[in-house]
Amino acid sequence: MSEGGRVPLSGIVLIVVSACAFGSMAILARGVYAAGGNVPGLLLARFAIAGAILAAIMVATRRRWPRGRPLAVAVGMGAIGYAGQAACFFAALHYASAGLVALLLYVYPTLVVILSAVFLGERLTAGRIALLAVGFAGLALMLGGGSGTATGVALGLGAAAIYSVYILVGARELARTDALASTTVICLAAAATFAIAWPVTAPRFPGTAWGWAALAGLAVVGSVVAILAFFEGLKRVGPATASIVSTFEPVFTAALAWLLLGESLTPAQMGGGAMVLVAALFLARRPPPAAREARSLG
Repeated sequence: MSEGGRVPLSGIVLIVVSACAFGSMAILARGVYAAGGNVPGLLLARFAIAGAILAAIMVATRRRWPRGRPLAVAVGMGAIGYAGQAACFFAALHYASAGLVALLLYVYPTLVVILSAVFLGERLTAGRIALLAVGFAGLALMLGGGSGTATGVALGLGAAAIYSVYILVGARELARTDALASTTVICLAAAATFAIAWPVTAPRFPGTAWGWAALAGLAVVGSVVAILAFFEGLKRVGPATASIVSTFEPVFTAALAWLLLGESLTPAQMGGGAMVLVAALFLARRPPPAAREARSLG
């Protein structure tokens, strides 16, 4: 539909479902760790399960697989970009609260705007510069409020930085490739990376039934449901509205962490997080051309 037309409620609901599903990953990961799993084991199982389900959907719906350069780019994005971003994100949960890690990831719209200006020649308007200032001021408040070690903060920001590069590469190279097909290849390539690294990373899997349930939920809900709901919602509301509604994700994560894990953010961090989300929301309304459909790439 046109971004200027009426926004279907069903599309908004689907994007909110997607945001909640993505937002559940940090909480489910804590369950996997508590049951004896580690980061390599979680990521290998997550990408293998999600990739297999998405591949089955691809076959069942007879979608076309990427070929040539798009296929090579998608494999590289999964094997290096998505694998690196996910490793940083889930490792950060060992050193910082789930709410703080989720908020740190949402620095990525700010980084995308900066990288677009530096490497793609996108123009920085006065409005975007003001929003960047708001975002960085909010980040400073978040980092000064405690509730996370320097390692956790560095890993959280590392996840945001890698995701920003991932977005720019994907939006530039895969703009004309079916998003679901690209994401399937990306998940399978990421799974292959962690499978090949098995002798070095020594993955551990949950030792309890509820640990495996959390891992299955992470793969099915936090990956497959989240991706498919986003794709369907994206078709109905368009990329700008979808990006804005997706900022509900870290809010949901923080609320769920408070409700289920007893975690909390300091007032300074909550204020800083609100500033980061406001900046992300307005940057998402008019993102750089290279990033307008980035979220749909995985």
